[in-house]
Amino acid sequence: MGKRQNAPAGEAMPELELAARQALAAANGDSVVALLNALARCARLERDLALSRAAVSNGYSRGWHKARS
Repeated sequence: MGKRQNAPAGEAMPELELAARQALAAANGDSVVALLNALARCARLERDLALSRAAVSNGYSRGWHKARS
């Protein structure tokens, strides 16, 4: 396991560390299960974003989703 690093200068990350601890607690301390849960959630969010790109016009989104493609 790697050594924990401090946040870069000027960036606070306590909310990310709290989310990581909550994810581990929800997975009963199993880091593999916590990571799989996070990856599954990310995949669902990416799918939802792809659906929104198809459903929302470029003008309504002010070109945001076209620029991010």
